[in-house]
Amino acid sequence: MIEKLSLIPSRPGVYLLKGAKEDVLYVGKAKNLRNRLRSYFRKSAELDARKTSMMRNVKDISYVVTNNELEALVLEANMIKQYKPRFNIILRDD
Repeated sequence: MIEKLSLIPSRPGVYLLKGAKEDVLYVGKAKNLRNRLRSYFRKSAELDARKTSMMRNVKDISYVVTNNELEALVLEANMIKQYKPRFNIILRDD
């Protein structure tokens, strides 16, 4: 997973955190994909209980690079509606 993180571009986009069966656990957006995804995997990361639980189940990551943050925001909302990930609580019901 660490090797995969080093290949992620420092561009805006949307990321998907996936479980063992390729099920999407979480969809998020970032203005810098590399920095955002690395923040989840740092040993010193202070994650809340929900994110800590989520990260125990993450087996893979994927991402989509966008041209800007606005595109990432729209894509994130659409992907949350499409995948209904269990760790996206806020936008899932909208």
